[in-house]
Amino acid sequence: MYGMVNRGIEQMVVLHHGVEVWERIKREAGVDVEMFISNEAYADEMTFQLVAAASSVLGAPQDALLRAFGEHWVLRTAEEGYGGLMSAGGSSLPEFLLNLPNFHTRVVMVFPNLQPPRFACTDVGPNSLHLHYRTHRAGLTHFVVGLIQGLGKRFGTEATATVLESKAEGADHDLFLVEWKSPVA
Repeated sequence: MYGMVNRGIEQMVVLHHGVEVWERIKREAGVDVEMFISNEAYADEMTFQLVAAASSVLGAPQDALLRAFGEHWVLRTAEEGYGGLMSAGGSSLPEFLLNLPNFHTRVVMVFPNLQPPRFACTDVGPNSLHLHYRTHRAGLTHFVVGLIQGLGKRFGTEATATVLESKAEGADHDLFLVEWKSPVA
């Protein structure tokens, strides 16, 4: 994963728990990187080691941390890293979700070695849709749930993502039911 991901985890931890806790997490994870460079590639295992160490140090389940990180990613990391692309993705939650394939095509232009996930929407209704998530990386289902929650907040829309099928449980890919209420005035 690109350093931007690890920097996002660092930012979230430092924001809520301080630098000392972040340093402790890095030590427990066996990560001796002083500073993550946003556009440099790091082993996926390093990111998962940081999440596992954060779970241990903070006493929080990894699934909960991944959901929190997904929300943080949308509201802080992605906004700061490529806010223009976020704005171009749509003016509402459903519009943004429908445009996710185009969004990742644009992100690849910024990060040429990126192996982005693939998203597709089906069964689109006035207040729900099915979001199909395909990736070669395992263990990010709850991160996607957090992304949906973060996108809901970004667009002032109460949103939920329910896992209908999980790759971890033998499905071909993760499938979410995304539901939303009308935007908050």
